[in-house]
Amino acid sequence: MKARAGALLAAVLLAPVVVMGAAGSAAPRRDGPWNTPGAGNPLLPGYFADPSIVRDGGRWYIFATVDPWGDDRLSLWTSDNGRDWSFSQPDWPTKQAATSPTSGDAKVWAPSVVKAPNGRWYMYVSVGSEVWVGSAPSPAGPWADANGGKPLIARDFAPEYHMIDAEAFVDDDGQAYLYWGSGLNWVNGHCFVVKLKPDMVHFDGEPRDVTPAHYFEGPFMVKQKGRYLLMYSDGNTTKDTYKVRYAVGTSPMGPFTEAANSPVLETDAARQIISPGHHAVFADKGKSYILYHRQALPFVMGSERVLRQVSIDPLTVKPDGTLEKVVPSHDPVIPAFAAHRTRGLRWTGKGAVSLAADDNYATAWRPEPGQPPVLTADLGGLRDVRESQVRPAFVIQPQDLRIEASGDGKNWRQVAAEKGVSGSPIILRHPGKARFLRMTVQAKEPAILEWSIF
Repeated sequence: MKARAGALLAAVLLAPVVVMGAAGSAAPRRDGPWNTPGAGNPLLPGYFADPSIVRDGGRWYIFATVDPWGDDRLSLWTSDNGRDWSFSQPDWPTKQAATSPTSGDAKVWAPSVVKAPNGRWYMYVSVGSEVWVGSAPSPAGPWADANGGKPLIARDFAPEYHMIDAEAFVDDDGQAYLYWGSGLNWVNGHCFVVKLKPDMVHFDGEPRDVTPAHYFEGPFMVKQKGRYLLMYSDGNTTKDTYKVRYAVGTSPMGPFTEAANSPVLETDAARQIISPGHHAVFADKGKSYILYHRQALPFVMGSERVLRQVSIDPLTVKPDGTLEKVVPSHDPVIPAFAAHRTRGLRWTGKGAVSLAADDNYATAWRPEPGQPPVLTADLGGLRDVRESQVRPAFVIQPQDLRIEASGDGKNWRQVAAEKGVSGSPIILRHPGKARFLRMTVQAKEPAILEWSIF
């Protein structure tokens, strides 16, 4: 399969939440698979969407939209083993730097990163409902605008549609193509494609409308056994109808006919997986995978504040070059990555605090209403400790963190404190001995996915 990598909330379960849809899907349960300790999905700690993944120099890079509904910058996650991810934000694009006279209010969304035949890396990204292009010598950057400070595709290119979700594809012969397009108000999605010149910035010919049946947004092209599979998303990501479909063509420029077994990834109420979509496909060591976002749990239908999380599952290609349906999971087997995350010392906490020690990015500790924002970790005995690695649910929000240590749970001493810190993981060093550690979290929305103690 043609692959990028080849060059490559849950909140505390305070109450049941009903997930309603056409099929009347049931609420996520306390004993459901989504909050199983040690689950591998979600892959990233926090709320992110529209992922793009590449591999370079033995390191994995995931670029993604910051939820809810974008930030002034993108998120960039890096990992050497595919399980332990570190957060940063590239200097480009920014909402301020990627704004034109025709730009809208939309934030920075939906990056597509690809290595070109010329050896450089290119990013196609949606800012202000326009597509911008940047370039860098490596996925790590430094990234810079590549089109003279103007959008590659302006918002008024086709004003009746949404000029977002650009996705680059480089064919076996080195020819690059760009796909993009969505609809307005969750209807009327259209997909456009154009050849790119070798500079990866200018169009080689006129764009073509190649919209297949049931297309809404998020195009992604893969090549398999000489055929071109245009994958895309359909439905509404704010509801439980978002899904991944695909259509088949004999040319990257279309036309494309939707496959008989499309869609291949959709809501699975029994597994409590809601609205999977806007994906990327990559391959490693002969295995293919689909990286996508889905709703954080518990999911509240109709909420204006959409929080999505990035997950991964195997993707199987049939002998005829078509795709098998994806079985979305909470704990997938991914041979391309390490089997498990680095865990640290085992510890326990009372009640909801345990959600910050379950090695599961779908669950988060939050302070109970009216209670102080304090987590207490019991290491089970006096232990040597050197540091804490804290993964907040809202990665870009500043956090004031204070850690105290105790040998008996009665006498406490402050061992670390940081103010206004953000990111993931946030590292606080506090070498010494302790049985108990107590962390106070002050933030706009105090919520901790994992507190790892080493």
